[in-house]
Amino acid sequence: MKIRPLSIEGAWEITPQQHGDPRGLFMEWYRFDQLAEAVGHPLRLAQANLSISGRGVVRGIHFADVPPGQAKYVTCVRGAVLDVVVDLRTGSPTFGRWEGVRLDDTDRRAVYLAEGLGHGFCALTDDATLSYLCSTTYNPTGEHAVHPLDPELGIEWPVEVPQLSARDAAAPTFAQARAAGTLPDYAACQAFVAGLGPDGTPRTDGI
Repeated sequence: MKIRPLSIEGAWEITPQQHGDPRGLFMEWYRFDQLAEAVGHPLRLAQANLSISGRGVVRGIHFADVPPGQAKYVTCVRGAVLDVVVDLRTGSPTFGRWEGVRLDDTDRRAVYLAEGLGHGFCALTDDATLSYLCSTTYNPTGEHAVHPLDPELGIEWPVEVPQLSARDAAAPTFAQARAAGTLPDYAACQAFVAGLGPDGTPRTDGI
């Protein structure tokens, strides 16, 4: 597979090599060793999610407190989405920037997001199905959202009338989240990632 860093530090695009014949195809859609080499540490697998969305649904922008944060490895196993990474880390050189990657069941790319980055997507087809591998389990008290249609972020969603959940529609703007102090801190995110051990969990030995 090919692993390419995106313009936002802590985010990568992964393109698997597909092997097909008249029977179908085979590929390695996740390799812990190759991802760890690119990222600098293994992804601890704590939870796996499936998300199914109709065409025009926008989910996000979601993020988690750091520590512990939640790193994600996202791929589309059916249909297509525009997957979006947003740098919500205060103090980051790319603070407020977003980047989109098309994930679909043709090229079968994946996106890896480090702890502290915001994530969202727009379903481009009906029954668009995403698979997430997550570094931590869901923690409702540590999960947050920023409004995906906030003009300050300026995300170019490829749909005229996005369908949002009640939670996302009521989410604070980027400026409101920044003023409330809920956004992750870039230095804290860097320190947390630097403190991950060889198994992808935080070190307890102080090394």
